[in-house]
Order: sequence, then structure tokens, then C-alpha cells
Amino acid sequence: MTEAAEHTVDRNDRLVILASSVGTVIEWYDFYLYGSLAAIITSQFFSGVNETTGYIFALMAFAAGFAVRPFGAIFFGRLGDLWGRKNTFLVTMLLMGLSTFVVGLLPSYAAIGVAAPAILIAMRLVQGLALGGEYGGAATYVAEHAPPGKRGFYTSFIQITATAGLMLSLLVILGVRTAIGEEAFKEWGWRIPFLVSILLLGVSLWIRLKLAESPAFARMKAEGRGSRTPLKDSFARWPNLKLVLLALIGLTAGQAVVWYTGQFYALFFLEKTLKVDGPLANILIATALLLATPFFVFWGWLSDKVGRKPIILTGCLLAALTYFPLFHALTQAANPQLAAATATAPVSVHADPADCALQFDPVGKTVFDSSCDLAKSYLAKAGVTYANVAAPAGSTAEVRIGVVVVPSFVGAALPRPDFTARKTKWEASLGSALTSAGYPAKADSALVNRPMVVAILFLLVLYVTMVYGPIAAALVEMFPTNIRYTSMSLPYHIGNGWFGGFLPTTAFAMVAATGNIYYGLWYPVVVALVTVVVGFLFVRDRKDVDLDASEGIATPPGTAS
Repeated sequence: MTEAAEHTVDRNDRLVILASSVGTVIEWYDFYLYGSLAAIITSQFFSGVNETTGYIFALMAFAAGFAVRPFGAIFFGRLGDLWGRKNTFLVTMLLMGLSTFVVGLLPSYAAIGVAAPAILIAMRLVQGLALGGEYGGAATYVAEHAPPGKRGFYTSFIQITATAGLMLSLLVILGVRTAIGEEAFKEWGWRIPFLVSILLLGVSLWIRLKLAESPAFARMKAEGRGSRTPLKDSFARWPNLKLVLLALIGLTAGQAVVWYTGQFYALFFLEKTLKVDGPLANILIATALLLATPFFVFWGWLSDKVGRKPIILTGCLLAALTYFPLFHALTQAANPQLAAATATAPVSVHADPADCALQFDPVGKTVFDSSCDLAKSYLAKAGVTYANVAAPAGSTAEVRIGVVVVPSFVGAALPRPDFTARKTKWEASLGSALTSAGYPAKADSALVNRPMVVAILFLLVLYVTMVYGPIAAALVEMFPTNIRYTSMSLPYHIGNGWFGGFLPTTAFAMVAATGNIYYGLWYPVVVALVTVVVGFLFVRDRKDVDLDASEGIATPPGTAS
């Protein structure tokens, strides 16, 4: 009898983890599918504007999904605390799957004009809202099913899903591209990965419909301890709001920047800054992800033994202390020619600061025609790091490559045809000087130290697993059952949607402003260190807390339904 009972519990546990994890993988698949196809989406839906502006608009639409995630957390978190965990994340899954499927059917800009990008952005916003509600529901549901001493282990499977969803989107795209060819894929085949999501949605819904409501929520409702005003109880009462703020600053903000640096910014750095061939960069980071993924579960399991806080804060601290040397080492391993040239022939721009504008052109219309802007614009596009040196007022900027000096020119007063011809000739001379100094136009794939690059990327992703593996259990344990879904979802999605989601854009803007390819790392380093300090001083570890009586602010008398 005992053995049969134990077998039933084990089987139900596996079903809970499987259903929650599969559904969340599919939601991340849908969410990241857009980013993986941003270039093609630009040509399909933003072809009414110039190429640069279209690509920026496409990236802005991608970012919109991150921007609305906290609002999804508030809306669906409230529903989850009022209506139940299972019912709410069934709705978020349905919204995510249907909005992704609609994108696969959506006519292009050429067919229906401006309505195409408008509908696309609307679907992207729906995706972001749905994802904002999905994670909190899945994490809460699994944690409330977990037996004592296994919450970190159980919820760590949810933590794998973001990485798994990203990899699934890349694999589906690669498979379709290989099967039908690049031309057909660009013309119509790009729709297939979006349309496939409806099949994945059906499978996930079928699995999730087999689940019952979480035991903690069911007991709470049966005993009349539910909250009628979860938003007010979560955010308008200082004791619980304080916990929300501590969860954000002392846990999820640092976790988020480490996650996005280790997986997204590292890939961006390889491709855009170090000029590593795109497919090779994808293979290298995919290899590191595969090797490191089991550690999500390991750190979740270990957090059941030693606590969530020590592992998360250690991961943040290690990342902050080692990012600069690791990214320098990544440059040496991935593009040794660039590293050697930077060491032997450093580049500097000597210019009147008043002659220099910020190297950021959001609509692709700005003409950089001052002597300083011409120099910096070319170096930014070439991925060359440089130092800024102030020159006397009114002087013409010059680029110094080691001991070689390449004067710039003032283009503002030249007629446009003359300016274009002069600029082409000048850029050719600057490019030739950089080549002579050893600066490569792109990384030589034959010289990439693949084992070393994978080792560095593995370490970066290992930090990701340290901070992300235990985070779900840590957040669930901070709040009482009647407002848990609402309270934990908001700090998670502000941290990961805003602090993390905008990290690549913010870091790149910092690099473009300074000319230093490593300067953008200050953003994750500073945020991670703030989390370490705040988390160490003010966040309590609650790994052994009873979820039915976890610390937080219970609903005041008279508000229970």
C-alpha cells in the first residue's frame, strides 16, 4: 500500500513538472522566435521605410515584448491569486500560442500596408503580457506542489525553460531553412516556425488540462483565506511592498543582468564586436549552453541544502569580479588578430569635444559630417575600440593608429556629391591604415580558439545557472499564498524584462558613446554589485519556510473571500 502511494506521488510530481515546464518552454519559444527572425521580419513588415529605420523599428517591436512583461505580471498575477494558478497559466499559454500563430498568417506590408506592422506590434504586446503571467504561475504552481526540502530542485526545471525555448526556436528555424532552402525560407518559409506553435500549443494544453489546482491554493480557498484585493495587499501595504522591492533589488535585478550578459550579450559581442562568423558564433554558444544547462538543476538542488541567497549572490559577485577579464580573454581567443592589433597599435581619436555628436542614429537619417563624427562613425561600424583625446577648440579631428596619423576632414560645407566622394576616399585610406596595423575586417574562423571560447562561454553561462537556478524558489518563499502569484511576478518581470531585457541595447549605447568595446560591461557589473550588497544586508533566506505560512503580509481581516 505504501509503495503504491509513493508511486502515485512520484508520477504526479513528474506530471506537474513536465506540464509546467513544457508549457513554459513553448512560451519562451514563441517569445524568442521573433528575435531570431528580426532581419526577415524587417523586410516583410517594415519595408515601407528605409532598411536601417525598418530594422530599428523591428528591434523596437521586439523590445515592446519586454516592456509590457511587468504589466502582464500585475494583471495575470492578480487573476492567479483570485482565480487559481492552473486556470491563469492556461489562459496565458492560449494567448501566447494564438498570437504567435497569427503572426505566421499575417499578410506583409506589401499586401496590406501599415496595418501589417500595427497588427504585428499588437501581437508582440500580447506575447509580452502573456509571458508576464506565465512564469509566475508556473513557478508558483510547481513550488506549491513540491515536498519539503525539494522546492529548489523542483522549480529548477522551470528555470531551464528559457534557455530551452531559445534553443528550440533556433533549431526549428535551422531545420526549416535546411529543408526548403534560403530563398524559399525568406519568401514564405519563415512563417512555418510561427505556425508550428499551434501544434505545440495543442500538446501543452492537453498536458496541462490533466492537472489539478495546487494544494496550497486549494486549501487557502477552502479555508476562506484568499485575498479579494491582491494588488492592494501586495503593493499598497508597506511590509509586503518592502519585500517586493527587496526581491527586485536584492535578487532579480542582479540575476537578470547576469542571465542576459551570459547568454545574449555574449553572443552579440562575438558577432557584432569581434566579427566572428554568425553560424560559428551560434554553434559556440549553443555548445556552452548544452554543457551548462544541467547546472540549473544542480544549483536548484544545492539551494535546498545551503539556501537560495548564498548561491544567487555568489553568482552575482563572481560575475561582477570576472566579466572584464573574461571578455578580454574572449577577444584574445575569438579574434586574436584584433587583440594583437589593439595591444600593439592602439587607436585614439583626437578631436575638439564640441565637434563630436553621440554616435546614435535611431532613424538612419543623420549625416555625420563633422571631422570628429566621421572618424567615430567609421570606427564604430568597423568594431574598433578607441580612446577619446580632447584637442584644441576648432581643430580638425585625426585618428591615430599607433604612430600613424590619419587626418579627418570637415564635410559640412561640401556639396553632397563631393562630400560622398571625399568620404569614400577617406574611409578607404583609414581602412587601409587599420589593415596595415593588423586590424582585421572580420575574425578569421581558422584562428578562433574554439575550445577556449567554449570554455569562457561555459563559465559565463555557469554564472547564469547559479543565479537563475534557485531564483524561482527564492521568490515563491518570500510571499504568502493569498498574494504569492502577484507579489513574486512583478519583481521577476521588472528585473528580467527591464533590467535584463534592455541590457544589450544599453550596453551597446555605452560602447558607442565611449569607443571602448568593454565599457558596456559596467552596466551588468554595477547592477550585480548592488544586488550583492542589498541582498546580503536585507534579504533573508527562507528555504525551509512552510509555504502555507510563509512570511509576508497576510490579508487583513474582512478581506477574505
